[in-house]
Amino acid sequence: MTQPVLELKHLSVCHGVVEAVHAVNLVVHPGEIVTVIGPNGAGKSTLLSAAMGLLPSKGELWLNGSLIRHPSVHALVVCGVGLVPERRELFGEMSVEDNLLLGGFSRWRSGLRDQAECRDEVFAIFPRLHERRTQMASTLSGGERQMLAVGRALMAKPKLLMLDEPSLGLAPSLVREVLQVVVRLRERGVSILLVEQNARAALAVADRAYVLEMGSVALSGKASELASDPRIIETYLGIGGRKAAAA
Repeated sequence: MTQPVLELKHLSVCHGVVEAVHAVNLVVHPGEIVTVIGPNGAGKSTLLSAAMGLLPSKGELWLNGSLIRHPSVHALVVCGVGLVPERRELFGEMSVEDNLLLGGFSRWRSGLRDQAECRDEVFAIFPRLHERRTQMASTLSGGERQMLAVGRALMAKPKLLMLDEPSLGLAPSLVREVLQVVVRLRERGVSILLVEQNARAALAVADRAYVLEMGSVALSGKASELASDPRIIETYLGIGGRKAAAA
């Protein structure tokens, strides 16, 4: 059986004396989109930060069947993991193209000189970024900034891409556009771990889902099944979800 791309075993994270994430078990298999949904304050972003080595944690983090004994951003990037943070963290006074090239720095540092090829692949996924390639990142729209943040992460050619709230602050039409890109990335062989407040949008594109409540996994399973679960419909999908389930 193929090894999971990512496996978290009993992962816990503390903020001081407060345990923000408690004994979470989570698996992402190759070619999957796995989403983590839940209310504000459930620990979703904290879980993602710990999985990327940005926060200290207890438990085990496995990548491609290997235990990462000292998780760090550098160690995970070397192992083929990319992160698109919630705040996007672009360099506003640099051009779109220069932001992308910075995303490929880890490959350049390791001796690979394929940054132009990677950039052109990103432009093929996001034609709008090619149109805006000489613009300063600070002049882009919200949707374009999100595209640039994803494109910058793709410059490192990750096997696993973690996205933290990619729909945050975007109009519904742009949310659909960004998440359709996520689906296309899966088709290109990139596994996805998607942390998302917009449960309806996340469940529509994911293969499997975990529901995080108060730092613990309350439910997990196939995204399509959770989308029709009465508890999920009532708590996260609202009136629109109830109508869709009844249709």
